Amino acid sequence: MTTLTLASASPRRKELLEQIGVHFSSLAVDIDESVRSGELPAVYVERLACEKAQAGFDRSDNSDALVLGSDTSVVIDDRILGKPSSEDEAVAMLMSLSGKEHQVMTAIAVVGSGIKASQVVTTQVKFNVLDEKTCRQYWATGEPADKAGAYGIQGLGAVFVKSLSGSYTGVVGLPLTETAALLQKHGITIWHR
Repeated sequence: MTTLTLASASPRRKELLEQIGVHFSSLAVDIDESVRSGELPAVYVERLACEKAQAGFDRSDNSDALVLGSDTSVVIDDRILGKPSSEDEAVAMLMSLSGKEHQVMTAIAVVGSGIKASQVVTTQVKFNVLDEKTCRQYWATGEPADKAGAYGIQGLGAVFVKSLSGSYTGVVGLPLTETAALLQKHGITIWHR
């Protein structure tokens, strides 16, 4: 019987998989997340998802394991916004998104014995106009510190989002429609309780 391992320590990804009733174990993996010279955002996010899934599979001692990896990037003007390392960097990121549309790209990948598949899901997100004071107040909540693009749509940062076109769960960190289809294609059942 195929078992699923989520190659992530993200509580948001765990909650999303639980939401669709998937049985899984989780395993934190550590890979180099540096952007390669000239690497396009979609290529970058897909590469990381694949590397995470492969790293998880390489650590598995179960030949029937299927490992799910995922990565999310916030992209504006073809520039990848990672997790901010300081308040000033977070404020700069949020101000760069202010009043504009950006993309959130989430890649999913599965690796198993003889299986390698991946997909990138892109969602268009439009922000309200922000001011620096609001951005600094948001930083003080602690929420943006570990979020790509310095905001969490599923939390306090939801107030910044004027509109969205695409996968809401993709912006959170795991596009459920595409993830469910990919898992079912490779023998993982959804809606277990």
